[in-house]
Amino acid sequence: MANILEVRNLVQHFDLTKGFLDRLRFENGLPKLVHRVAHAVNGISFDIREGEVFSLVGESGCGKSTAARTIIRLLEPKAGTIAYRGLDITKLARKEMIPLRREMQMIFQDPYASLNPRQRVRDIVMEPMLFHRKAKNRKEAAEKSLALLERVGLNPEQALRYPHQFSGGQRQRIGIARALAMEPRFIIADEPVSALDVSIQAQILNMLMDLKEEYQLSFLFIAHDLSVVKHISDSVGVMYLGSIVETGRKENIFRNPRHPYTRLLFSSAPTLDEEERCEPAELKGEIPSSINLPKGCAFCERCPMAVEICAQERPVLKEVEPGHSVSCHCMHGDPA
Repeated sequence: MANILEVRNLVQHFDLTKGFLDRLRFENGLPKLVHRVAHAVNGISFDIREGEVFSLVGESGCGKSTAARTIIRLLEPKAGTIAYRGLDITKLARKEMIPLRREMQMIFQDPYASLNPRQRVRDIVMEPMLFHRKAKNRKEAAEKSLALLERVGLNPEQALRYPHQFSGGQRQRIGIARALAMEPRFIIADEPVSALDVSIQAQILNMLMDLKEEYQLSFLFIAHDLSVVKHISDSVGVMYLGSIVETGRKENIFRNPRHPYTRLLFSSAPTLDEEERCEPAELKGEIPSSINLPKGCAFCERCPMAVEICAQERPVLKEVEPGHSVSCHCMHGDPA
């Protein structure tokens, strides 16, 4: 099966020293200019196959959403490459990206913030159709928008309401309908259910899985809830402090997590499946600052298994079994 997306060594950082006063610091009574940079994404690589769901999972602040926004070019990458269906889109100009915007859509975490509060729901779904000429005229666009709203579980009579008149789950359905309006092939879903009640989460997730089969979609799914990831994913990448520390097929990751951080995540998540239950892991220290990253492994200062090389050399992803790679110098149970 061909890859729809290939990400290689993607880097994203943010300069926090915009002006002279931001850079000025005093040490031992003497002025010093300091350049402060937040390293949000640090050379991540992964592939997404056609028709599959690849999930990036990790605690808040690890760089998942920043990576997603960089991949879809809402943020310009600082280094690395992004290939969509074999085409390197890393440095395409804004005008060159417009045709690809029809195929690459995004569902945001906060549906209310991503919807125009001054537009009626019908117009929110119609607008991208008209801009990208997916409809011949407003009449056709209106008919398509009503059909899409109905497909995501909203009544046609609700189409003339404004976003503030809907619940959180209903607003997320509107965001999904807007993404589908472009007839996309690839969708980035940035924690689309994290702000919703558990019962509504299940409805939205089941609907996304149905839409995936119906429209032959591929997904990059961002989440921090392991139960959600297990329910919807085909493959999983685990992120920590801007780096992918483990990646592989869902079955491999959940059956046999190898990286100490992955095992920590799994040990902190409730489960009724004894085969997926991890022993509680010892944890020390605090999460390092993204401004002052450790020289070696990002997890080194907190890892109970750390050895000398961990503090000196950054590990790379290494395949430990077919379809399962880990970035660790001393993997738990690593074969000799």
